[in-house]
Amino acid sequence: MCYKSSVALTQTQNLLNRALNELPRGRPFGIEEIRALGVSSALASHYIKNGWLKRLERGVFTFPNDQLNRENTIIFLAGLFPGLHVGGKTALAWRGFRHNVAARESVVLWGVGRAVLPAWFTEEFPARYVTKALFSPDLEKGFGLQTVPESPDGPLVSVPERALLEMLSEVGLKEGVEEARNITEMLGNLRETVLGVLLGQCTQVKTVRLCVTWAEDLDLPWAAAARAAAAGKLGRGRWSGPMRNGTRLTLKP
Repeated sequence: MCYKSSVALTQTQNLLNRALNELPRGRPFGIEEIRALGVSSALASHYIKNGWLKRLERGVFTFPNDQLNRENTIIFLAGLFPGLHVGGKTALAWRGFRHNVAARESVVLWGVGRAVLPAWFTEEFPARYVTKALFSPDLEKGFGLQTVPESPDGPLVSVPERALLEMLSEVGLKEGVEEARNITEMLGNLRETVLGVLLGQCTQVKTVRLCVTWAEDLDLPWAAAARAAAAGKLGRGRWSGPMRNGTRLTLKP
């Protein structure tokens, strides 16, 4: 082997060793992270060809046989999808408010703007992506999003007040009426100030109406505060909308 070839091989191996030591395990990494270690796109392709790296999609990689961690992978996706967070019924379940326990429940992820979750992610972790302008732009991206206490370094998760409204917005479409109502009944200790801000900036009459109606029907402690915060957001007369089973959901004034 000539001297130049030997040097090139040594440099390639050194860069690979650095990548193995410094790139994260348990989550994907992007081409920018590889380049920051001095690994070019051409060299990355060489590593892939030799089985040292695995390409998940264009510009996204992992190590062969590395077991991806769901929470860490969601954090990675949050760098690609604006406003991505764990929301709705999943957020409530992660915060301890769960009615039914599914064997392999689909994770509900919310984001800002239309997007499609990558197939490599949904094949490993059943999930669906929701995007809708449920709140005013001032609140949409950040208000009511925190990590859960058990995973302070984990992904952003809707607080119970925001998660409730996200879940209610999907009632009759992706979420069943009975289960959503049962979960709502568990939420007796919501923070009135946080819920009030969210209701005041909620753009969907159905969601506001469901929140106030069920809170009153279930005699929840925050029902009066919810109605006060929702003033001007409840619409007029009865509200009626189609459900996925062909029936209609009707809400009183």
